[in-house]
Amino acid sequence: MTAPLYDPARETYDADTERRIDALLVGAIDPHVHTGPSIASRCLDHLEYARDCSQAGLAAIVTKDHDYSGVMTSWMIRKHHPELKTKVYSSIVLNNVVGLNPYAVEHSAAMGGKICFLPTLAAANHFRWEKASGRTHPASTDKIRPAKIIPIMTEAGEVRDDVKEILDVVARTDIVLAAGHLHISETWKVFEEAQKRGVQRMMLTHPEEIIDASLNDVAGISAMGAYVEHSLSMFLEGSKFQHATADDLKKHIDAAGVDKTIFCSDLGQVGKGAFHPLESFRRAIKICFDHGYTDEDVRKMVSLNAAKVIKLEDDLPKG
Repeated sequence: MTAPLYDPARETYDADTERRIDALLVGAIDPHVHTGPSIASRCLDHLEYARDCSQAGLAAIVTKDHDYSGVMTSWMIRKHHPELKTKVYSSIVLNNVVGLNPYAVEHSAAMGGKICFLPTLAAANHFRWEKASGRTHPASTDKIRPAKIIPIMTEAGEVRDDVKEILDVVARTDIVLAAGHLHISETWKVFEEAQKRGVQRMMLTHPEEIIDASLNDVAGISAMGAYVEHSLSMFLEGSKFQHATADDLKKHIDAAGVDKTIFCSDLGQVGKGAFHPLESFRRAIKICFDHGYTDEDVRKMVSLNAAKVIKLEDDLPKG
């Protein structure tokens, strides 16, 4: 297989390692990527990324925008570009543009949406994180008014009724519930309530950053049946978003277990150190090799686990 020349920052390895990486990218899934169009600056759009992924043999991508559901765009790409090996799907994020809107979640699911993310930029915890860290999230923009907190919990610390209505929609439509940028203490309560209401598919979003999760939280969340999704951009040397190490990634994998770990790029941003999303997968696979994970282990984390929880098994290569 000829490797795609998609990134000037691409790392190269010995021939055997390159062969193994190429093989593991075939059938891989990126379930959380920030391609455009978006009001935030993006380095490539959904179709451009799908073309690059098709060249590498990925099975599917799930686009994520903090402000809108991309289900209509993904539907059009799947219809009008049957030549693409990579299927394009999307998600919905319950930030201010959407809000805690059960109709929007129902619509997204009916149009083929795969994931409902709880608030990210509008989560109370996100505001606390920005203040404490002194950092501004890369999707922040002055093109619309500043974000306003969307509360998830009551003053008594219980899951709000309007959130419960969202959970009921997620359960009925059988899409994935993702934690977004809620604090881990909120995620525990929401996930427990979600299970009571029949939600079958849940993902913890990047425990390595923003949400203040410990390795014990990672182990516990996976033990309750949820998957743990890691943003690879946060572990890679040279990434503008790095704040953890390759050793930290191993600790997270071991805490949840290979069978409950999912890799995503969480990329698509612009600027030096914002790798092409595919490059994050290549580098993460190499990290896994270096830490002794087998090709079978890696395939679970880059493909099979996401296919299972997001119901994309039919998109995987046959044979």
